[in-house]
Amino acid sequence: MSNDKDPLADFQQEVARNIDGLRQDEHLRQLSSQWLEASLPHRYSYNFSWMGRPIIQYPQDMIAMQQILWQVRPDLIVETGIAHGGSLIFYASLCELMGHGEVLGIDIDIRAHNRAAIEAHPMFRRIGLLQGSSVDPMVVAQVHERARGKNVLVVLDSNHTHEHVLAELDAYTPLVGAGSYCVVFDTVIEDLPAGRYPERPWDVGNNPKTAVAQFLATHPEFEVDTALEAQIAITVATGGYLRRRSGPA
Repeated sequence: MSNDKDPLADFQQEVARNIDGLRQDEHLRQLSSQWLEASLPHRYSYNFSWMGRPIIQYPQDMIAMQQILWQVRPDLIVETGIAHGGSLIFYASLCELMGHGEVLGIDIDIRAHNRAAIEAHPMFRRIGLLQGSSVDPMVVAQVHERARGKNVLVVLDSNHTHEHVLAELDAYTPLVGAGSYCVVFDTVIEDLPAGRYPERPWDVGNNPKTAVAQFLATHPEFEVDTALEAQIAITVATGGYLRRRSGPA
């Protein structure tokens, strides 16, 4: 019997120790929160693109999404909220690299210039677009039909009010199988000073994180992936990486 060690296994154990240390480092967590808040006036998330399209996400969260997609290898990624389409392109390009999967983007208003750019993109062959409210029963029914029999991963990033996100969670988490994820972006709104978004209907007490808290209280089949959150340290999805447990709660 060989006594050779597996260098990758050793490295992965080291990474696990690193992440555990990050999870316990309250000082770093506070610094990360302070840095993120300080970055907001500079519209930091607006400054990045993926394959030519604005992505409007923090790079750390996109690295986390890449890890999730490689781990889950979903047949279908359902994303609510399209904007310029950068995240759709990002997920589609990862599917292309894996040689597996497609993306369905849902938005209540897909602007003509964004639709044209997305449809002209080389990655569009792995993308479907659906215009309408993500909580409209007709839209939800269409998504469920497209998801039938597929391994699904869900990303919620549209209207950030408590009521809307909770309705999205109720509508789309039944599509998520064991081991897959429903990722809820912009839960960080709850952790920011009140009144930061005066032109928006969401604020402290009424946002994705409050919706997630209510959802998790009655859905023990989902858990927050705290290790992933600690791993990336900076995220707008605090408490929002929801993984469906592989077994009964």
